[in-house]
Amino acid sequence: MRFAEHTIRRRRLLQWSAAAAVAPGLAAPACAAESSGASPVAEGQPFPRGVSLPSSPPPAPDADSVGIAIVGLGGYALAQIMPAFASARGCHIAALVSGNEEKAKRVAAAYGLEEDSIYNYENFDDIAADDRVDAVYIILPSGLHADWTEKAFAAGKHVLCEKPMALSAGECERMIAASTKAGRKLMIGYRCHFEPCNLRAMALMRDSAIGDLRLIRTAHQYRTGMATPAENWRLNRALAGGGPLEDYGLYGLQAALYLTGEMPSSVSAYTLQPENDARFREIFAHVSTQLQFPSGAVAQLATSYDSFGVNALTARGASGALVMEPATSYRGNTMLLQSYGSSETLTPGESSVQFAEQLSHFADAVREDVVIKTPGEMGLRDVRLIEAIYQSAATGRKLALNPDGTVAS
Repeated sequence: MRFAEHTIRRRRLLQWSAAAAVAPGLAAPACAAESSGASPVAEGQPFPRGVSLPSSPPPAPDADSVGIAIVGLGGYALAQIMPAFASARGCHIAALVSGNEEKAKRVAAAYGLEEDSIYNYENFDDIAADDRVDAVYIILPSGLHADWTEKAFAAGKHVLCEKPMALSAGECERMIAASTKAGRKLMIGYRCHFEPCNLRAMALMRDSAIGDLRLIRTAHQYRTGMATPAENWRLNRALAGGGPLEDYGLYGLQAALYLTGEMPSSVSAYTLQPENDARFREIFAHVSTQLQFPSGAVAQLATSYDSFGVNALTARGASGALVMEPATSYRGNTMLLQSYGSSETLTPGESSVQFAEQLSHFADAVREDVVIKTPGEMGLRDVRLIEAIYQSAATGRKLALNPDGTVAS
């Protein structure tokens, strides 16, 4: 989940403990031990600035439409996900879950929802008896994903959970186990798997359009505004993990995997946590990673919360290159395919359809049992790799990896 420029500041977004979510294998920033020992708890927040609601409610859904409860009414939910339901197939918004009653009522009215379809973080368990709700979409800070996914499965609902799946491999495993026990679907919100440019890039790599793949470089960076961990949840260890890697940098990690079609065989990494900067008291400012793949391809990934903004990807092969900038944005992604003596701009489609296509795919998985493209197992794989990246950075060593993303002993 990513808000524009990531500079939204929040007062007491959540009650938190910096140490509570320090995952095994992660290098904890110096101040991560300063905590009260309490687990993070969801709290309601004000209506986000700059967000507009629909001027009229949507039409009534079809009888077989999948009813989805939106858990968390932040900027990403209100500005990106909820508007996409108008173009999605087979699903509709059936309920809201928020700790801010006034905001929830305002949003419910805009989407034509009855007030009895509004839940809060205290009475969420009551949603189990609501037959209008088949599934929930969890759009909360990352450190809350595991607990709320388990709550949703306990209520008998299917789950679409925002990325990153969770802050530790152990949490991901809990989520998958809860899905299996409940007999319900679990999908992770990796939107780029439904975005036309990235889908075309995957196909081009499968077809060896640039020859044998040699190098992938990704850059996902921006400079966050001045804030403290209590003001911006992305700076809060318990809610965001190590920082930019789990949030913005995850797009680069994902791209390296879906463009190579391989799991890396080794990793080396570097992290930077500036001194005397309140923004980075608990998280890293920069993470740089190099992945080596069995084919011989190398991926160099850079992400930062303290650099001039860029969203870019370059893949270079023996006979050409693919250049994307922006590469993984909400809209307006571009593609340039280069070879010796030629250059072609590709326009596979409008990037903004990714949100509706993701929702439609989830609905198909619930209604028709189609195989989920971005399942919990993918989320677990990525979190294992994130843990390996932090372990490599902490030890200063290149680490061999197992095929499942864990560090080889």
